[in-house]
Order: sequence, then structure tokens, then C-alpha cells
Amino acid sequence: MYELEMRAFRVAYDGRPFYGFQRQPDVPTIEDAMFDALRALGVADIVPEGYAAAGRTDAGVSALSQTVAFDCPDWLTPSAFNSELPGSIRAWASTNVVPEFHATHDAYYREYVYHCYAPTANLALAKDASERLSGENDFHNLTPDEDGTVRDLDIHVLQDGDYLVFTLRAGGFARNLVRRVVSLVHGIAVGNAPMAKIERVLSSKPLSGPDGVPTAPAHPLLLADVGYNCEFEIEKDAAESAEAVFRDLRVEQRTRSRISREISTSLE
Repeated sequence: MYELEMRAFRVAYDGRPFYGFQRQPDVPTIEDAMFDALRALGVADIVPEGYAAAGRTDAGVSALSQTVAFDCPDWLTPSAFNSELPGSIRAWASTNVVPEFHATHDAYYREYVYHCYAPTANLALAKDASERLSGENDFHNLTPDEDGTVRDLDIHVLQDGDYLVFTLRAGGFARNLVRRVVSLVHGIAVGNAPMAKIERVLSSKPLSGPDGVPTAPAHPLLLADVGYNCEFEIEKDAAESAEAVFRDLRVEQRTRSRISREISTSLE
């Protein structure tokens, strides 16, 4: 038997082929793929001892720095982990941590980035709305959660061509909060909602029905970073493998875009 130690891994993935991060019966998830890989490697039969993850991303959401930690042998490097993972999931950095380390509870911030297609958006309005939503507020009208709705958000937005790029950071996020914040700011930036709606959203009165804030699509959302009081070591071969996977994915998506453009322009 080999000796086990607690180790944390940074994991990147394309979330579109999966039904979210958390394992579920009968549908593919990120956790299922990781547990299958660890089982194939002989590390754990089902769930590894001490396992925890930084967060549970929804179906279609991708990640750069999802973080998982569990007891494992010292030979389980990111490259070894990748040897049994599907190509769309890549471990690229790791670090030894104390036995008490918990990937969920020990994270002191999480950062998400959302690329919102908004060619007609007013950047000044988007920035103003983002500033008004930043800080500590009760976001109960922007999440289905009943508990943990008070959050201290740091929201920044910039324009990149036809896109508004949102960066949101907090200690933690209630369900759907990022995507509904984006939806609210986008609505204001394109003139579909008044700035005063923010005061209504942040009020204690429930907001639902036609006055509620819809959830923005999942696929433009990225879990970009998770903060811990430890330093992760990037493994060169594993990082290069991850870069190659996502570079190929970019080419594939660009090619699909050209085909879609060909069809749409032919039908104009």
C-alpha cells in the first residue's frame, strides 16, 4: 500500500458537454469523469477520502481554476490524473496541503468571468449599474436560495468588441447569482430596464413573475479563479496539454462559426 497525502488540484474544463459539476445519476458530469479517472488509476473505489471541491458549476459552465482536493498517493501528478480524464477536463497545477484542508470552506474568494454578447450596450450604463450592485447586499431577488443571500460582491465590466465582459468576485455565490446579475446589468445597458430597477431588486420585497430577473445563459460563464492561502505549482507538461486541448477547441468553434455564417448569410 502506498502512503496517502492531501493534495489540491487546479482543473480546467469545457462545461458544455456536461450536466454540471456535481455527479448525478444517468447523466455525464465533471465529478463523474474525475471519479472514474481516480477509480481507473486505483486511487479510490468511489469518492476519495477527504474529497471536496471549490464549487458546483451549473450545466454548461466552464472553468479555468476549479479546485478539488483529496487524499492521494504522491505519484498522482496532474499529468497522471489527466491520463484517465477525458480531453475536455485537464488538471494543470497542484500543491500539497495540510490534512485538514477543505477545498470548499478554505476558499476565501471565487472569481467568475462572463462574456455577454451585447453589441448595442451602453458601457457607461453597464458600469454604473455594476457599481450600484457592488458591495454587501441582500441578493434574495437574484437567486432561488432562501439562505446565504447576503453577499459582498465586487463587480467590474469592460467592453471587448461586441461583448461586455463581467468579472465578479466574492467569498461565495448563491445559485444563479452571477448569471442574474449579468442579466440585470445587460437589460439596463441596452435600455430594456431603468436604472431604478436595481433599488427594487435590492429591496426586501420579493420580486417575481414578469418583474423578475431572468437567468442569463450558462455557456458564456467561466469559473476563473479561486483564492487559497497556498501556492499551486504549475506542471509544465499538464499545462501544455490543457493549452493544446483548448487551442484545438478554439479552432473547432471558429470553423463552426464560419459554417453558421455561411448558412445565415445565404438565407438573408
